[in-house]
Amino acid sequence: MRIFLYALLIVLLLCLFGFLGKGKPEAEEAPVPGVVASPKIFAHRGAANQFNENTIKSYKIASMEDVDALEIDLRMTKDNVLIAMHDETIDRTTNGTGRVSELTLRDIKSYVTLGLYNGEITMEEIPTLEEVFQTFGSTQNYYIETRLVYGETVMEEVLVKMLANHQLLDKEKVAIQSFSEESLEKMAELAPDLRLTLLFREGEFDLTKALDVDFPVIGMESTDATLDAVNALHRKGKEVHVFFNNPETLEEQQEKMKQFNIDGYFTDNISYTKRLLGK
Repeated sequence: MRIFLYALLIVLLLCLFGFLGKGKPEAEEAPVPGVVASPKIFAHRGAANQFNENTIKSYKIASMEDVDALEIDLRMTKDNVLIAMHDETIDRTTNGTGRVSELTLRDIKSYVTLGLYNGEITMEEIPTLEEVFQTFGSTQNYYIETRLVYGETVMEEVLVKMLANHQLLDKEKVAIQSFSEESLEKMAELAPDLRLTLLFREGEFDLTKALDVDFPVIGMESTDATLDAVNALHRKGKEVHVFFNNPETLEEQQEKMKQFNIDGYFTDNISYTKRLLGK
């Protein structure tokens, strides 16, 4: 009888501890080391917090900050010229209006970019990609974003010819990024040596897709980055590059990304990111 009571007591204790243990949260996964030896800093549209984005002067300021690459957004004019411009239209950043794809280069050059820095209005013309390459040549690395034009892979062949003319078909000098898999696949056909980054729009990140695609780098908005997702990508050998849509939370989000061992930062504040990463 005594043995039975002891056994019953042990069973009850095991059940009690088992029940209590169910309420304990699982230990948080530790960050997996990044793929690169040291995180990279990409000058997002140049030094966008110091001068008009996607302009020669903005890129010159960024180049003096010793960044890992100048990030350039591409748009194509009506007469098939590649220019440095983020938006589909020129309305937000210039004194003109209209869709880039419906304007000729001559039209584009009749307007200037506008900014407001230190209480002063800043102006500079909209540069072509050719002018950017002529200014910096191989002295800088480039991180170039391609996109479809009216749903077609039109700009990729023009871009590859320009890169070849400037001896820039080198994965150490140029990386290509895009939200369009079709554009990246076209680039892979035309310039197989270049590194390709598949971008995900804010709120649309898909880990399963990111793990399955052949592209070696994945780009996402910082608020979509979780430790589990970053770790999973790192285990697959993929680099993770992060952009920051909200300038008001940039510093806070970059500190968080540092804890995740992110491989690359698209930053509007180069000096802050360099201090954060100890560069």
